[in-house]
Amino acid sequence: MEVKDSRAYKYAQWCIEEDNHKVPRYVKKQAKAWLDIADGKDEEAYVDEKAFEKINKLLKLMVHPDLQCPMDEGLEDYAWLLIVAVLCTKLKNNENKDIRYYITAVLEICRKNFKTFNSAVIFILLMLTDPQFSRFFSVAPDLKLSKELQIAIKKIIKSSPLLAEEDVFKLLRSEIRCLLTDSEYIPLAYSEDRMDGKLANAFLADEAGAMDSYPIEAMRSSQITLFNKLGIIISTQYPNDNNAMIDEIDISKKVLDGLLDDKRRFSLLYEPDDDLLTNDQWMTNDLVIYQSNPVAVSHEYVFNAIKDMRTMAILYENKRENYLCKHNNIKYKGLGVEGYIEITKVRECKVKLDPSFWKGKRVYIGLDLSQTDDNTAVAMATEHEGKIYAKVWGFIPKDKKLLKTKKEQVDYDKLIRQGVCFECGDEVIDYGFVENFILNLEENYGVEIQQIGYDRYNAISTVQKLEANSYECVEIKQHSSVLHMPTKLLKECVLNKKFRYDENLMLEINFQNARCTEDTNLNKYVNKKKSEGKVDMVVALINAIYLLQQDLLYGTDNFAVQVV
Repeated sequence: MEVKDSRAYKYAQWCIEEDNHKVPRYVKKQAKAWLDIADGKDEEAYVDEKAFEKINKLLKLMVHPDLQCPMDEGLEDYAWLLIVAVLCTKLKNNENKDIRYYITAVLEICRKNFKTFNSAVIFILLMLTDPQFSRFFSVAPDLKLSKELQIAIKKIIKSSPLLAEEDVFKLLRSEIRCLLTDSEYIPLAYSEDRMDGKLANAFLADEAGAMDSYPIEAMRSSQITLFNKLGIIISTQYPNDNNAMIDEIDISKKVLDGLLDDKRRFSLLYEPDDDLLTNDQWMTNDLVIYQSNPVAVSHEYVFNAIKDMRTMAILYENKRENYLCKHNNIKYKGLGVEGYIEITKVRECKVKLDPSFWKGKRVYIGLDLSQTDDNTAVAMATEHEGKIYAKVWGFIPKDKKLLKTKKEQVDYDKLIRQGVCFECGDEVIDYGFVENFILNLEENYGVEIQQIGYDRYNAISTVQKLEANSYECVEIKQHSSVLHMPTKLLKECVLNKKFRYDENLMLEINFQNARCTEDTNLNKYVNKKKSEGKVDMVVALINAIYLLQQDLLYGTDNFAVQVV
């Protein structure tokens, strides 16, 4: 059997069907990217038919411990895609070395979708096929969770007569050894084991939503010298705002949206699309269940069981958080947190503006002067022929560039070369540089600055200097009651294609990071604390649009977009 005849390929094809709404958009994006590889359309990667044949044969030798059938028959469709993509997709190279393409696999999926079981299948396959003396580990918040993988591996081996023979695997209390390859698997616990120096050919981070980033990064550090390496990161959503899974999901989304260049990451993110997160649709819309539970799509009894739990969560609020997090992959904390604007919609508004466009324009400036060692942003906005036009710049401390690049997974050198970001100061932002940048805008772009809007925090000294140069500065209170209208206007303009921004990858990343919260009066605004990364550019832009909106509402200009 060839790859194109496999359940992996057919599932990926089904995922990308235009009228298929049971699959969330990021799974669709990953399926499309992998199909391009499988179809020979990718310059960097290919699917190895020989590797697929080997994996297929080994799966036939395994027995599913619960279904008592060959593993290749018992696996779920999404598991087929995960296994074939991760183990059979190879890196094209001039030396013809056998190197797996994907270094990281991220699986965000709800409870009872067999995520640990499918990871066990992958680990058995790795132990049988990876080079001699390979080492494999699982990490988790505690030893009991870490051993879930060990338990699953043991069940499969004991249920499979050919694997259970004495000369194939040795099942010990604290580890599992493959005697054919002299490889070993050891479960580790974050609470008990130091992770450094383990040299992991592959590792599983189980329930990553309950851990910080240390175990994952320690495992990755151990892999630096390896050509063939793999980190599998799996979890449901967790209600806390600080965990390793949030970062991994965020990076995966940026990769799939084309905001980060890290194609050697394979991600299946089974979480409901943003348009399903409004108006409590989880209570009535079955698509919320289907998009977060791929097993429910193919097994009606699973779908019905989740529906029963949904009913209880609707009736009893004390059951709501657990249901939404664990069975819908939705964070629940009372007031809702939702994405601001889908990045694909934002990108439809991107243009390459000639600098001469700005000559003679009346503009409004928005500032986000953050802490001295963090990002600062300046936004310039104007109205032209019924549309809002914007240009935005970021500023970072020079000596923090490398640290920020690694921590945020953002290529700041690239952004600096593109002219959308400036490094100024050493350990802290040089506010003098930012101030001079603003003071030179009129001369450099031929604009007429009407007002400069700012958040009082960290801005007093800068505002005094700007006012000393005869600019009118307006304090904009960073509160939902004030920011709701410009936040809403910007979103409407994007969706109605009445917004234009000068091409800016950094701004796009900020839009992707932005999260909105809603106050008790249903006023929405971009909340820095709830957002998944830097949003200073979006905040500065909203400040600029606030001033523009005030002029459009109370001035003489006629603007076609609804602003209330």
